[in-house]
Amino acid sequence: MTDNAERTERRLERVILELLERRGPTATICPSDAARAAYAGHGDGWRALMEPTRRAARRLVAAGEVEITQAGRPVNPQQAHGPIRIRRTR
Repeated sequence: MTDNAERTERRLERVILELLERRGPTATICPSDAARAAYAGHGDGWRALMEPTRRAARRLVAAGEVEITQAGRPVNPQQAHGPIRIRRTR
């Protein structure tokens, strides 16, 4: 991973945690919320940040900071396919 890519993903980790901090303790966010918040441009360029956001969320799961959920239940981030949500670890 390049230095720039690593900086972007670390920034995405911070954005995920900041968004969750602003919401209630049981609230969830969509990875697109973090991608949009981190994207500095206009238009739909934030879409390029979706996979880096999902990787950042998986690292936060490994660190015990967040859970990735589907249908309201925690899932193994490596096995999650389709839409996911992110929430603080309970």
